[in-house]
Amino acid sequence: MDTVHNFSYGLLNPGLAYAMSCLGAFPGLRCVTIARVHAGRAKARWLALAAVSIGAICIWTMHFIAMLGFSVPGDPIRYNVPVTAGSMVLAVGVVGVGLFIVGYAPADSLLGAGCTLWREA
Repeated sequence: MDTVHNFSYGLLNPGLAYAMSCLGAFPGLRCVTIARVHAGRAKARWLALAAVSIGAICIWTMHFIAMLGFSVPGDPIRYNVPVTAGSMVLAVGVVGVGLFIVGYAPADSLLGAGCTLWREA
């Protein structure tokens, strides 16, 4: 049985992952606040940009950087590029669904949006 090393590079990967999470969350949440004052296509563009920022930079990049610090001695870890890219698209899509529910639906549907975002995180 192989030994799994969760922190192959010490705290470097978890620290970088946390930093990327913060760096992705700030512009994403800023885009959401800007979207609140717009309507129509401008609002949709700001919400889409927020979904990319939160889904790709905040959530996906954080997890990917943390995974790079994971190793199993004697067993190389390989990444399937289409599956990895698909996971990023999925993260952006799920966050986008939640943000568009919050951005366009009445206040009583916030519970559905929160559940959508909660499942992704």
